[in-house]
Amino acid sequence: MAIVPITIHQPRRLAVGAGTVATVGPWAGDIGSTLVIATPITAAFVDRLQLSGRIRVFDAIPGEPDMATLEAALAAAREVRPDLVVGLGGGSVMDVAKLVAALWDCDQTLIDVAGPNRVAGRTIRLAQVATTAGTGSEAGIRSLITDPAKGSKIAVESPHLIADLAVLDPELTYSVPPAVTAATGVDAMAHCVEAFTNRRAHPMIDGFARMGIQLVGRYLARAVRDGGDTEAREGMMLASYYGGICLGPVNTAAGHAIAYPLGTLLHLPHGLANAIVFPHVLAFNQPAVPGKTAEIAEALGFGDNLDQDTLRDAAHDYCTGLGLAMALSSHGAKASDLPRFAADAHAIRRLMDNNPIDMTVEDVAAIYQAAF
Repeated sequence: MAIVPITIHQPRRLAVGAGTVATVGPWAGDIGSTLVIATPITAAFVDRLQLSGRIRVFDAIPGEPDMATLEAALAAAREVRPDLVVGLGGGSVMDVAKLVAALWDCDQTLIDVAGPNRVAGRTIRLAQVATTAGTGSEAGIRSLITDPAKGSKIAVESPHLIADLAVLDPELTYSVPPAVTAATGVDAMAHCVEAFTNRRAHPMIDGFARMGIQLVGRYLARAVRDGGDTEAREGMMLASYYGGICLGPVNTAAGHAIAYPLGTLLHLPHGLANAIVFPHVLAFNQPAVPGKTAEIAEALGFGDNLDQDTLRDAAHDYCTGLGLAMALSSHGAKASDLPRFAADAHAIRRLMDNNPIDMTVEDVAAIYQAAF
């Protein structure tokens, strides 16, 4: 199979390590005004940024930001007229920060820029300070915003959304609860796994994916067990970052497509949705990518030479061992919801078409049924 050319975008500057949140202010220098996008919880870290000048915090960011959230954040930016936008939070916060930095001072709307390479430009600087280890949004060129009318996500992809500075400070993740640590960690792993086993897989991205999967195998259980384990927290932030790099040129596949309706329709946290479907999609795809699946199983400690059923069980046990409730029915899903979930997931062709095996809508429905 011919290797398709790819382009990799990464933040212009990356700061990794305990205490690096304090480098944002010195990096920004003497600036007039900053808009910090945050949540009520992550807004507590604003002082640690060591910023000068006027600071406005916009913290009305829900778990699944929608078009109204973005419009409110853009309105705040137009009042502030910032020289710098800082995303201080998880993927939802950073996705909004990207679009605010690019769109606040131009005529383009979210609908104008939906899809690849439609953002006209960006005139101000953008810093992304991650407070979870999951989405890898700080590394990437993509932003996802929910369209509540359609119950689906609008994806924007542009080099103009890449951060000038990304910060991975494990100290900001100490207070993340064990269940959220587990779910976001599986999301980071899913980014790496789905890029690694993707139809569009590329040797260079395979390298980032392998590093990410191995870091998850080494550190996720430790981070869940002891939130103050700096080495484990930093390892997971790196895994998340590597997953974010995987998303750019290769992207995810069926796993994320199947997880999305659980976020938009059932309102499950994105990481948890990915965890619930992960064992089923990993096993489904095994026949198409047996060698890479064996590498994943080894890195995560599942064992060798596993058949599909054993692999699914091992992945399921791994997730339950992290404390995740893996039955869809325990999260409010009803059996009557599953056909709608399956139809919506199967329609996400930008991801489904990346999967190493073509999935019918019946295949997708069977995965939801098995996860139910």
